[in-house]
Amino acid sequence: MPDIVHVTYAQTGQSSKTNSFGMREMQEKAYQARDAQYLLLKAPPASGKSRALMFIALDKLGHQGIKKVIVAVPEKSIGGSFAKTNLKDFGFFSNWEPNDQYNLCTPGMDGSKSKVQAFKNFLDNQEKILICTHATLRFAFEELDESKFNNTLLAIDEFHHVSADADSRLGELLRSIMQKSNAHIIAMTGSYFRGDGTAVLMPEDEAKFTKVTYNYYEQLNGYTYLKSLGIGYHFYQGKYTSAILDILDTNKKTILHIPNVNSGESTKDKHNEVDTILDAIGDVVSVDSETGIINVRRHSDGKMLKVADLVNDNPNTREKVVSYLRNIKSVDDMDLIIALGMAKEGFDWPFCEHALTVGYRGSLTEIIQIIGRATRDSSNKTHAQFTNLIAQPDAADDLVKLSVNNMLKAITASLLMEQVLAPNFKFKTKLSETDKAEVGEIKIRGFKIPSSQRVKDIIESDLNDLKASILQDDTMLRAIPGNIDPEVINKVLIPKIIQVKYPELSEEEVEEVRQHVVVDSVVKSGEIKEVGDKRFIRMAGQFINIDDLHIDLIDRVNPFQKAFEILSKSVTTKVLKVIQDVIEATRIQMTLEEALLLWPKINDFVKTLKKNPTLQSTDPLERRMAEAIIFLKEQKRKAQNG
Repeated sequence: MPDIVHVTYAQTGQSSKTNSFGMREMQEKAYQARDAQYLLLKAPPASGKSRALMFIALDKLGHQGIKKVIVAVPEKSIGGSFAKTNLKDFGFFSNWEPNDQYNLCTPGMDGSKSKVQAFKNFLDNQEKILICTHATLRFAFEELDESKFNNTLLAIDEFHHVSADADSRLGELLRSIMQKSNAHIIAMTGSYFRGDGTAVLMPEDEAKFTKVTYNYYEQLNGYTYLKSLGIGYHFYQGKYTSAILDILDTNKKTILHIPNVNSGESTKDKHNEVDTILDAIGDVVSVDSETGIINVRRHSDGKMLKVADLVNDNPNTREKVVSYLRNIKSVDDMDLIIALGMAKEGFDWPFCEHALTVGYRGSLTEIIQIIGRATRDSSNKTHAQFTNLIAQPDAADDLVKLSVNNMLKAITASLLMEQVLAPNFKFKTKLSETDKAEVGEIKIRGFKIPSSQRVKDIIESDLNDLKASILQDDTMLRAIPGNIDPEVINKVLIPKIIQVKYPELSEEEVEEVRQHVVVDSVVKSGEIKEVGDKRFIRMAGQFINIDDLHIDLIDRVNPFQKAFEILSKSVTTKVLKVIQDVIEATRIQMTLEEALLLWPKINDFVKTLKKNPTLQSTDPLERRMAEAIIFLKEQKRKAQNG
C-alpha cells in the first residue's frame, strides 16, 4: 500500500554547514544556552548532540568553574560517540580528550567492583572527563554522597530512559543530585516523546530546565542529499515471515527489526525467524569467522549480500558483529541488519535507506528512534523509508480487541510523526480584516494567546508530547471510525486529557492549550494550496481561505479525519466491520457535556431531514445523536422524579 506520510524537503544544506567554531546549526543553538545550570536538549537523531555536549562541557570546564564532566549513555556501544575529538582545527578553543582509562563503556558488567571503584577514583583525582553507562552511574551513586557531585557536570544521553516513576532509579538519582548538590545537568534526547507512559520529570523539576529544541523539519530540510521521507504500513495475515519479502527489498540498505518475543506477531522462536528470513532471501554461503557477518547468495540473481545478525545472543559472535558495524566505511560493507532490541538509539549506519519494523511498537520514542536510523544524510540516497508490518485484525482471533487497538495506535502514530516532520507555523489572533499574517504565521479569529509562561512553555516544548498523550489515549482511539462528533472530541475529550496531564493549569490555561493543540493538529493534517497570493487549506473535504479561519470553524473539524480516511482505504470492508464491532462493544459512555453539545445539531438534523435520528442508522454520528436523545430524556426523567 502507498505511504501514509510522504514529506519532501528543500535540501538547503543548512543543518550540516558549520560556523567559525566548527559548530553545526543545532550545536550553535545549544551552545548559546551553555550557561544554564540545567539544560534539556531535544534534537533528532544524527543532528550532532554528542558534539554539542563536548562544546558545552569544555566551556563549563574552562570558563564556568566546573571541575569534572560525567557522560552517561544507555548502552556501551553508544560510548564510542564521545571518543577523543579534534575540535581546535575547526576553530574551537579546546579539544575533547577523555582519558581511555576513564571510558567505562568497556566489556564486563556495568556494576562490577572495578567499574564502580574507577568511578569513585575519578571523583577524587585530577581527571576531567568520565564516560559510563546509565547502569554504572546508578551503581556508583549508591555508594556515594550527593555532595560528591558538587562542581560536576552530569550529562545524560538518551534522556528518555529517565522516568518520574518512583521505581526509576535513574529518575530518583537525578532528583536527588538536583536537590542536594550544585551539579550542572545536561539532558539530551533524540525523541520528541519523552516518557510514553510516565513523564520523564515531575513538572516542578522540568520547570528548572532551560530547553533547547531543534526540530526534525529544521534538520531534514537542511540536508544536502536526502530529499524525502516516507512512512507506511503494510498489513498481513498469517505469519509475518511469509509476508516479509513483499516489503523487504534487498536492493535497499535495510535495518529489519523483528517482533519482541512477547508480542502477538512473534512466532516465539527468534532464531528460527532469522533463519526463515535468510532462506527466503537466498542461500547462506558462509559466515566470516573474524567478523561474524553472514554471506548470502540472493535467489533472484545470485548477488552476494552481507547480512548482520544482531538477534544472536552469543556474546562472542555479537561483539564481533557490533565491532564490524562500528567500523563500516563503505556503502558496500553491509546490505541488511536483522535486529531485535539493538540498532535503535545511538546506532549509526548512515547508508541505511529503509527501516522495516515488524509488529506494533507501543512506544513512540522507539518509533522515532528507529526512523532516525534511516534519516541520516548520505550520498547513496535521496529517499528514506520507514515501514511497519502489522497483523491485520481477524474476527476469529482471540486477540482481536488488542489487534484493533494496535492497528489504530499505529495509524495515529504515523499521523503524529507527520506533524513532527512538518514545518512549524506560528498561530496568532486575527484582530481585524486588515491584520495580515507574516511569513510562517497563520492568524485566526477568536484564537486565544497564552496568558502565562507555563502555557507558552507547553506550546513551545511539549506540544508533541501532549499530542502523543491525546492521540494514543484509548478513549480517543474509539473516535477514529467517525462515531464521535468533532466538537465533542475537541471540546470535551481533549480538555480532559490536558487536565490530567497538567493538573496545575487553570480552566482558562487549559482552553489556551486546547486551542493550540487542535489548531496545530488540524492545520498540519490539512493540505495547503497556494492560488495566486492566497493560501487555502483543505478541512473536512473542502478548501477554505486561510485568511478566513475562525477557531469555531476549526473546532468543527475532526482531528482524526485523516486517520479515518487511511483506515477506510487500507483495509477491506470486512476488516473495517471487525474494527467497528470491537469499537461498538466498548462504546464511550455518554456524558451530559457531550449530549448538550449535540443538542443543537440534533435540532438542525430534525429541521433539515424532517425526522429524528435513529439507532438503526448506518451513519455512526446519527446513531450517536439518537443515543444523546435517549440520554437526555433519561436525565430529565431522573430530575423530575428526584
